[in-house]
Amino acid sequence: MQPITDKREGSLSIGALSQQTGVHIETIRYYERIKMLATPPRTAGGRRVYGERHRRTLRFIRRARDLGFNLDEIRALLDLDGSGRAPCAEVREIASRHLANVRAKLADLASLEAVLSETVARCAANMSPECPVLGILVAAEPVVVDCGRPDDDGAS
Repeated sequence: MQPITDKREGSLSIGALSQQTGVHIETIRYYERIKMLATPPRTAGGRRVYGERHRRTLRFIRRARDLGFNLDEIRALLDLDGSGRAPCAEVREIASRHLANVRAKLADLASLEAVLSETVARCAANMSPECPVLGILVAAEPVVVDCGRPDDDGAS
């Protein structure tokens, strides 16, 4: 029996795709479940077979995640890029919102750096029950604003 797949599409296994893109196998399956990655064709034996389009999409997702875009932003960018002629104004809007978030995080990190720098500078090299580093960690009220956002997909 002939495989159901189109030979021109490629014939990467999920393991090979994972290795080539740096995306874990379970994450690839997750992206398929949430429809960010097209469901691959299967061989007559039921094995998933991925092609260049899947590899390109996963590399795009991986790079966007590395740059801090969340899944909704990536989905919007993928939707815009589907035709190969993404409206630059819409892509710019998504990127501008993301840039504002990055700048806010940088400001939070600068505040964190200042607090930690000051605290470490006050810390004596000897052991003391009054250690300022431990003091900020056990403070009743948080000293530093939240610098990150929780992972929105549970996968990496």
